Amino acid sequence: MAGSWRAKAQAGGMLLALLGWVSSCVTTFVPLWKSLNLDLNELEVWTMGLWQVCIAREEGLVECRAHGSFLALPPALRVSRLLMCLSNGLGLLGCLLAALGLEGWRACEDKPGLKRRLLLAGGAAFGTAGMGTLAPVSWVAYNTVLDFWDDTVPDIVPRWEFGEAIFLGWFAGAFLTAGGLLLACSARSTRTATPPAPACRQPPATRGPAGGHHPHPKNADLVI
Repeated sequence: MAGSWRAKAQAGGMLLALLGWVSSCVTTFVPLWKSLNLDLNELEVWTMGLWQVCIAREEGLVECRAHGSFLALPPALRVSRLLMCLSNGLGLLGCLLAALGLEGWRACEDKPGLKRRLLLAGGAAFGTAGMGTLAPVSWVAYNTVLDFWDDTVPDIVPRWEFGEAIFLGWFAGAFLTAGGLLLACSARSTRTATPPAPACRQPPATRGPAGGHHPHPKNADLVI
């Protein structure tokens, strides 16, 4: 029963982590972190991501323009770029480590301790990747809220709002963190469920009729 629970926990954790990692990679590159609707021209919708700004027109045309210099970006976008790339790299590392530590994987079958450590390391990498995704997404969302409710900006000036990538990033971070926790918990349960090795016991010595050791084998009593 414990082995079945561990296998299900590992499969569920790996599935959640993979889904979160793919969603995090999509969040990194899509230009949908912010959206802007112009009241003067409702036929255009501006969207912004970490790498480019796009304009979607009613005719279906989308024009994108990459950001300029990296140093010219706002601090939130610069740090978000670095953290999201780091999160994607950690997610890939977690996939490799956790896959080698799964019970159904034949690699390192003769080394259960190594498989447990690989699974635990993969879960830790996934959890760190989840935090690395949640931090920049939440920071950009926080700055967007502050700018939206800034009283010093006239009401006539259009303001940026949340894009779809913000919500996708939150889900990605939650999936990565939950998957990493499941993998780490299954690795811990594997460690605690391993039974101790039985102690070696020597067979009892053969005693003679008087309770002492018989000095000779049985056919030594035969008289020739």
